[in-house]
Amino acid sequence: MTPHQVKILEETNQSKTKTQQNLKEPSKTDESSNVLNLEIIGCCSTTRARVSRLTLPHTITLLPTFMPVATQGSIKGLIPEQVEANDISLILNNTYHLSLRPGTSIINQVGGTHVFQGWDHNLLSDSGGFQMVSLAKLSKVSEEGVEFENPFKCNEKLLLTPEKSIKIQQSLGTDIMMQLDDVIPSTASDPVRVEQAMRRSIRWLDRCIAQHLRPSPHPQSLFAIIQGGLNLELRTICLKEMTRPDRMAKIGGYAIGGLSGGESKDSFWKIVDHCTKILPIDKARYCMGIGYSEDLLVAIALGIDMADCVYPTRTARFGVALTFKGPLNLKSQIWENDYNVLDSDCNCQTCLSGKGLSRSYLSCLIKLDPVGFHTITIHNLAYQSTLMRQARSAILKDEFPQFLKKFFLNYFHHPQHYPKWCVEALSSVGVDLDLINDP
Repeated sequence: MTPHQVKILEETNQSKTKTQQNLKEPSKTDESSNVLNLEIIGCCSTTRARVSRLTLPHTITLLPTFMPVATQGSIKGLIPEQVEANDISLILNNTYHLSLRPGTSIINQVGGTHVFQGWDHNLLSDSGGFQMVSLAKLSKVSEEGVEFENPFKCNEKLLLTPEKSIKIQQSLGTDIMMQLDDVIPSTASDPVRVEQAMRRSIRWLDRCIAQHLRPSPHPQSLFAIIQGGLNLELRTICLKEMTRPDRMAKIGGYAIGGLSGGESKDSFWKIVDHCTKILPIDKARYCMGIGYSEDLLVAIALGIDMADCVYPTRTARFGVALTFKGPLNLKSQIWENDYNVLDSDCNCQTCLSGKGLSRSYLSCLIKLDPVGFHTITIHNLAYQSTLMRQARSAILKDEFPQFLKKFFLNYFHHPQHYPKWCVEALSSVGVDLDLINDP
């Protein structure tokens, strides 16, 4: 054996021992471990796009959907009612950050994070794995888990194991929990490390499942995360292992992880395409970390149901409004004499279907008062929600290819401006963006 093979074997044996110890604890039945129900209600006859009804403990969410990111229990600048008003029923919390501030003990006193943040709809919590990349200088990974330096307390360390990640998420009471995975940058060039991360993520999934099967105070579903970098062979191995029947019975859905980290768009769509071809049809599919309009629509065409990103809220804080005719940088002087609203067809609190705040006013406001960024955030979330609603409607009418052609023409204004990768990705599922008019 090579030193690399020996290391992988040792790590596998260590993980098996850990999982066996966990499985000795009292457990739920496989049926009670998954409270999610996915009902496919419509499919595109050309692409792999589909519309589903996702039933979770708090409410029903229609898919495809975009999940705004409420990292520390809130979407920056908004109260829950403003988020809800945009027809949003599923948002994302961050396990790592909530466990540090305010801490699970405080959240537990009121009965979980739904009550704590005043959100009556569905919640998904990530596992804390992404912080292995975003806080790389503060973390160290081993087979046991991820050790973080507490950024708020000097010389204090936090060991986040797969079991602890799930325990925290169980304590939070989110509707969907994510497994802890071994996350590395999508541009990682060391093939040994990429394979190690993929195989460790499989082993950690078993440890997460074992903890998920133990009694907990809230009904929840667990999602697995497919890893393997940009290597299709490693992705295939991970897909086959994580969709093994004994594992799949305890899992509510699958996420495609390890993307949106600087890889080329060609690599991005080909990995998504490869994964959705293999993932089970009756499980929810989640592409992590995407928020650009074109990325979302291509992913939906390839068979993705769910996505999340900080993009619409973060870009609002930079003064950029999202519209169906492309983004508007309101810091530019060109809007100072434009008295139109951001989108006359948008009924959000900022636009009011043409009777709301003008581009001129918003352009001035963001230079003077933080409320300007607040109003753009409201609109950007409404835009994302409307985009998803229109996509669902087009799929149900079996007019999704026509919808894509109309959207790209309005958004990019001319076919020569279409991103080449979008054209190629959509062509792979039967949509020719260059043919503006249907035959």
